[in-house]
Amino acid sequence: MDLKIKDVAELLNVSETTIRRWLAEGKIPAYRIHHQYRFSRMEIEDWVMSCRLNKDNQGQFLPVEEQIYPQKEQEELPQEVVGQQQFSLFRAIHRGDVFTSSKLESKSSLISETVSRIAPNLGLDQSVLTELLLDRESLMSTALNNGIAVPHTREFLIKRPFDVVVLVYPETPVDWGALDEQKVHSLFFLFACNDKRHLHLLAKIAHFSSDRANLEFLQTKPGKEELLSYIKEWEASFKKGS
Repeated sequence: MDLKIKDVAELLNVSETTIRRWLAEGKIPAYRIHHQYRFSRMEIEDWVMSCRLNKDNQGQFLPVEEQIYPQKEQEELPQEVVGQQQFSLFRAIHRGDVFTSSKLESKSSLISETVSRIAPNLGLDQSVLTELLLDRESLMSTALNNGIAVPHTREFLIKRPFDVVVLVYPETPVDWGALDEQKVHSLFFLFACNDKRHLHLLAKIAHFSSDRANLEFLQTKPGKEELLSYIKEWEASFKKGS
């Protein structure tokens, strides 16, 4: 699916001015057709996944730092989009689950165990889902650094108009191939129903996991109710420009 500047701005929760600035600075992958910029969903997904820690920015996720743009740019974001997306992560986790896995030491075994628990609730075939998740990992690790990973598939398997996020805490941290070489302590299994919602949630999880306070909270392994309360407050803070 080809995306326009407006689409990418809405998905990443930044202004179109910010996207154009990133384009001018060569920070975001794009191509031009008839003098107009277009973006590939796959390339933007890989770009979000590959925006790792930047030591010059005090450990912040690089695109998130760019989200602190001038107030005049904040005002460019359509309010109806802000309203629709504001509690998207809260809703996705509410439809999903939160649990601690068994003491497993490999990526493949943890994915297999997780799928065995969630596939029936999603109405998906366990073996197919496991294979798709492992195939995605073989292309590029879904680790975001800071002990966070976002396992997902290239295909959109949810056939209903909602998204699902399942948060899994490994009993002991697992090597997920992160560039910062930290083992993963929290995995956000992401299942979206379309391109746009997938990219939006991926960027939002990356944003969430770039904040030290959020990371410290995740390390306490909060249960579903406690996590939902925390996520709801965090997403509500966007109204205040924070």
